[in-house]
Amino acid sequence: MSYTETIGSRTYRFADLKTLMAKASPQRSGDQLAGVTAASEEERVAAKMALAQVPLRTFLNEALIPYESDEVTRLVIDDHSPQAFAEISHLTVGDFRNWLLSSTTDTDALTRITAGLTPEMVAAVSKLMRNQDLIAAARKRPVITRFRNTVGLPGRMSVRLQPNHPTDDVKGIAASMLDGLMYGCGDAMIGINPASDNLAAITKLLLMIDDFRQRYQVPTQSCVLTHVTNTISAIEKGAPVDLVFQSVAGTEKANAGFGISLALLQEAYEAGLSLKRGTVGNNLMYFETGQGSALSADAHFGVDQQTCEVRAYAVARKFNPFLVNTVVGFIGPEYLYDGKQITRAGLEDHFCGKLLGVPMGCDICYTNHAEADQDDMDNLLTLLGVAGINFIMGIPGADDVMLNYQSTSFHDALYVRDVLGLRRAPEFEEWLESMQITDARGALLSASLQQPLLEGANDWMGIA
Repeated sequence: MSYTETIGSRTYRFADLKTLMAKASPQRSGDQLAGVTAASEEERVAAKMALAQVPLRTFLNEALIPYESDEVTRLVIDDHSPQAFAEISHLTVGDFRNWLLSSTTDTDALTRITAGLTPEMVAAVSKLMRNQDLIAAARKRPVITRFRNTVGLPGRMSVRLQPNHPTDDVKGIAASMLDGLMYGCGDAMIGINPASDNLAAITKLLLMIDDFRQRYQVPTQSCVLTHVTNTISAIEKGAPVDLVFQSVAGTEKANAGFGISLALLQEAYEAGLSLKRGTVGNNLMYFETGQGSALSADAHFGVDQQTCEVRAYAVARKFNPFLVNTVVGFIGPEYLYDGKQITRAGLEDHFCGKLLGVPMGCDICYTNHAEADQDDMDNLLTLLGVAGINFIMGIPGADDVMLNYQSTSFHDALYVRDVLGLRRAPEFEEWLESMQITDARGALLSASLQQPLLEGANDWMGIA
C-alpha cells in the first residue's frame, strides 16, 4: 500500500509503510548511509503528516519485514494480544500520540495496552513526538524488575558499575569495583566486559565478584558480558552466574550475525533460571542493543535504524529481562553523527522500550571520533533522569580503558541523583547505610567513616 501527502503544490508519494516510516524519522547519519532518509525537511514533514493518519491496525497487516522470512516478525505477530490492543485499536498513529500525552492516560492504562503494542506501532508514534513528549510519556510507564534487589521503582535510578580492565587483571578490576561501590554505584549490577572470551578467565572474574558479594553481603548481581554460549558453558561447569548477557538486534539476520537465535536465547534463559540465584525475583537476562547494529550487519532490509532497534526490544521482552541497555553512541558517528542525534536516539530508545514493557537503561556514551562531548552527555543524562530511566553506567572517570569510549562516571550518578532527588534500589540503599558508605538520606559519608570497609577490602584483595 502506498501513501501520499500534499504540501502546497507538491505531492509526496511513499511506496509502502517501510518507506513512510524511514522518511518520517528525524535525521540521522545511519539512515543517510542506508539511503532511506528523507531528501529534504519538507519531505520529512510530509512523511510525518501521512504517518499520523495511518491506523494502528495497519501495522498488524503490513509487515515491514516479511513474516515468512524473519523470526523476529513472527515473534511480534504471534505474541500480539488482541485483547490488550482493543483499547486503542480505533486510533491512528497521530491519535495514539495524543492519547499517550493525555492527562487521563496513566501508568495503569499504559500497562494494560503493553501486550497489544508492536515495535512498529511504538516506533511510528515516536517519530511524531518532540523530545519533551518522549520524556513525558516514558515517565508515566515505570518497569520494575527484581533479582537480588529491585530496579525501576518510581523516584529511583540505579547504576551499572563497569570496572573494565584492558588485560582482565583481577586486582585492577577489584580496585575499580571497590571505587564504584564507595561512591554508591552498583545497584543495577556489577558488569564486566572481558577483554578475552576465554572461559577460564571469565569464570575467574565471576568467582571474584561472587566472593566479594558474599563476604560483604552486597544485595546486587554480577554479569560478565561474554557470548551467551560461553555463559551456558560456564553454568554447566558450576560457575556462579547471576545475569545472562547477550547483544540482540531487531532482525533474524542481524541476530545471526551475533551468533544467536530465539531458540538459543531460550536455552540460555532456562539455564539461568535453573540456578535459582535470585533472592527477591527471577528476572535474570541482560540485553544490550544500539541503533545501527542491523545496518552494520547489512541486515536492515531497508527499515530505518530506529525501527530496527525497537524490534530488538520485542526480542528482549520475550525473556523477562532484568535490564536492557541501549548503548546509544557506542557504534559511532556513522550511525549517530553528533550530540544532537545521540540525545534524540537515547530518548527514543527509552520511550519505546518502556512502552513495550522493557526495563530500559542507557549507556550515555560516545566514541572519540563523534561530534559530541561530555556536555552533550550531561544533557542526555539529565533528560533521561527526568524521563525515569531504570539505570545508567558508572565507569571510573567516565573513560572506559578497555573499550576506549566515553560514558558516565560515578560522579555523574551522584550529580543526577542529587539534582533530581533520585534514590538507589531500596535493598542496596539499606546496605550502603549499614556499611557506613552513605547516610540515611543517601549522601556519601566522609572517607574516615568508610575506612573499616576499605581496610577489610584491601585485606581481601591481598593489598598491604
